[in-house]
Amino acid sequence: MSSGRRHTATEPPHEVRPSETTRGRDEAGGRRPPDRRAASRGRRRTPKPIHVQFRTIISPHQLNSRWGRRLYWLALVTVIVVFSLAFVLPLYWMITGAMKTPEEVAEMPPTLFPAQPTLDPFFEAWDLFDIGTLLANTAYYALGGWLFCMVVDVSAAYALSKLRPMFGNVILGAMLATLMIPPMVILIPLYVTIVDLGLLNNPWGLWFPAAANGFNIFLLKRFFDSIPRELIEAAQIDGAGPVRVLWSVVLPVSRPILGVVSIFTIVTAFKDFVLPLLVMTESDKMTISVGLSQTAGAVTQNQVMGGLVIASIPMIIVFFIFQRHIMAGLTAGSIKG
Repeated sequence: MSSGRRHTATEPPHEVRPSETTRGRDEAGGRRPPDRRAASRGRRRTPKPIHVQFRTIISPHQLNSRWGRRLYWLALVTVIVVFSLAFVLPLYWMITGAMKTPEEVAEMPPTLFPAQPTLDPFFEAWDLFDIGTLLANTAYYALGGWLFCMVVDVSAAYALSKLRPMFGNVILGAMLATLMIPPMVILIPLYVTIVDLGLLNNPWGLWFPAAANGFNIFLLKRFFDSIPRELIEAAQIDGAGPVRVLWSVVLPVSRPILGVVSIFTIVTAFKDFVLPLLVMTESDKMTISVGLSQTAGAVTQNQVMGGLVIASIPMIIVFFIFQRHIMAGLTAGSIKG
């Protein structure tokens, strides 16, 4: 008995954890333990650090400081606002100038808002410039140039990317070298060639120069390079030739870049001025940019701005509708796999 008592005396008592006793009291009294989340909510969240991937003038430590972050956001907002005003202000000035009277347009200093805004210059510009005919001519030249450009550029890019002809890299380098030559340098030889071929006042005088575009061929080739080789090999095993592979395999998966090249081609046809001025000399065959410049001296300034606003509407609509396709197509071929 004594040995058993000594054993129980020397045995350490059962320790009860504080958490268990507290939990029992809380459950008995209906109280909840203090929530650490509620305490952390009152604390001030630390700002997310700005990660710098490249070596810059300002160190990451200075950039992540309180004044560094303020200066960073101040510089970012300032750059965005300045560049936005640089692009939007001319468009705003053109629209408001068309809604002013001729006397108000000629005032110095110019007014920021029209005193008596009116839409009459837009209707007058439509009749005086015959904008309906000019837009129809421009659309016809743009669609023809787009079709001819798709045939030539897609074929060239597909041959350089998948068929791998002899001296393909040399040919591609020569095409890219043409991008380094200013357009004004080759303007006179191009005009002489058009005259020798008898293509003055002929749409082919605009379609032939627009077909071979080194930039479009480069974009298309980069995208075609990212198409897995297994797809083409599977089509070739099934008996498809090069033309069938292009039509059934390459083109269906190349819709993003085809949309980008199409938009670039159509926009270029609408804004081109020098070559249509030299090739299309007849008034009933002029493009919208040439027609507005030829008649600008016989009308008032607000009517000229009204015509410019109407001429800008198609391209603005095209941009807002296809802006996602433009960005997706430009980055689609940048990463392989």
